[in-house]
Amino acid sequence: MPNPTSTSVLIVGAGPVGLTLAMDLAWRGIDVVVAETRARGEPPPPKCNHVAARSMEIFRRLGVAGKLRNAGLPPDYVNDISYRTTFTGQELTRIPIPCRRDRYDSRDGPDTGWPTPEPAHRINQIFLEPILFDHAAQMGKITILTRTAVTAMEQDDDQATATLENLDSGETARIDCRYLVGCDGASSIIRKSIGAMLEGDAVISRNQSSYIRAPGLIKLQKETPAWATFSLNPRRSGNVYAIDGEERWIIHNYLRPGETDFDAIDRDGGIRTILGVDDSFEYEILAKEDWIGRRLVANKFRDRRVFICGDAAHIWVPYGGYGMNAGIADAMNLSWLLAAHLNGWAPSPILEAYEAERLPITEQVSQFVMNHAHAMASQRGAVPDNIEDADTAGAAARAQLGQQAYDLNVQQYCAAGLNFGYYYDHSPIIDHASANGETAPGYSMADYTPATVPGCRLPHLWLGDPRHGRSLYDALGPEYTLLRSDPEIDAAPLMIAAAAQGLPLALLDLPNGAYDDDLVIARPDQHIAWRGNAVPGDPEGLIRKLGGASA
Repeated sequence: MPNPTSTSVLIVGAGPVGLTLAMDLAWRGIDVVVAETRARGEPPPPKCNHVAARSMEIFRRLGVAGKLRNAGLPPDYVNDISYRTTFTGQELTRIPIPCRRDRYDSRDGPDTGWPTPEPAHRINQIFLEPILFDHAAQMGKITILTRTAVTAMEQDDDQATATLENLDSGETARIDCRYLVGCDGASSIIRKSIGAMLEGDAVISRNQSSYIRAPGLIKLQKETPAWATFSLNPRRSGNVYAIDGEERWIIHNYLRPGETDFDAIDRDGGIRTILGVDDSFEYEILAKEDWIGRRLVANKFRDRRVFICGDAAHIWVPYGGYGMNAGIADAMNLSWLLAAHLNGWAPSPILEAYEAERLPITEQVSQFVMNHAHAMASQRGAVPDNIEDADTAGAAARAQLGQQAYDLNVQQYCAAGLNFGYYYDHSPIIDHASANGETAPGYSMADYTPATVPGCRLPHLWLGDPRHGRSLYDALGPEYTLLRSDPEIDAAPLMIAAAAQGLPLALLDLPNGAYDDDLVIARPDQHIAWRGNAVPGDPEGLIRKLGGASA
């Protein structure tokens, strides 16, 4: 079959961000072409190890969460974070996180009781991405072109046009699209094409990372295995992630200040020091995955018909698992806006909300991550020389460092604030006046306070018993939803105004007192667009704002 010559949306890059964007657009009825340089089935690098709850909520709606939940580490493999003197040494502290078998039901520990129907899931990208790819490839409105590079792009008032190159045959072709989205990573050709510049801190850390196979390693631990195991000692600190729970691991060797040349650092020596094994231990390096931690954010996320998402728009140390997950949040935000316009119920100015909402929150999150990276580096640099001593002073040093490590890192591994607490406070399509002077709760990495302030995430509720009831998010309409907690309020004026303007608005009645506000309008991305205790005096004006007519 010949490649398509036109599409509504062309997505460059079939990583998790590009695939999520494609799936959500197709779910909303938009035809999509995805161009990917890799061959089908070519494994991704073992980079991401965590899918945040909000990403899992998206995958739940798209029908792929169950497949993801059943992949990755074995069902009973603990997802804990362990801090030790070495991988095989003494444990300093442990952050308990349930295994995937217990993820929905466990109520013990700091990473449980999340306000969501889909808790976070620990899974490496080598398992995640193939599932997303196969799911997307089976959706009728998605065409994926593998071994295909976008080598050039141009646009005018009516469309964007990309030049595609088949990397096997060398043949080129052109494809027209209404909109083009670059999900093509840190070296994004699309970002460069629209003249966006990365700004921030070019180097925060250097990490010599090795993907290894070591079948006997798991049995050498003196402590219960963990998903992530940090080695803190004066010689060489690092982190070991379990990839398959059996024999594959990725080891991050955190280079010290002044160590700038990856090749100049003894890789084998670093691995053995972090693991706490001698020269007799055998392992195989599967890949070298060295990387530089940065804090860079593009100065714009859009140029007319062209947008950027994910690493194309922002690069940072992925603490809190928020590297890929921030890109998926970009994709969800952009998807419903594009679909609203392409499906004809919102004018093109609604698209201005994407940069207005995502760029400020991206900048804020990048600062959180950078500050955490500096704090972790300071902690690694201050490991006491006696941390492994068997005397009373050594035990005291281990207890103190263990508590410090727990207090610092429980914020990133159980990051309720980072996941649920961000809000859009300067959006052109949110009625901020309906906050009536109330401000959103403070945004931090660790803490989350549910609120109905416009711009915040719609607080999750269980409709019925949490173990057997229905999630509020499963009950929402596909686009806007008016949630009514007082059935005596006549919602007809809002529903009529929405119907007259073609804006999809579902009505969902909730139990009395579900929220402090009797009426709340939730957007397709579950952020609050408006709230009140009565229908506004100008329902038509509110609907115009929500639909982007006044953006």
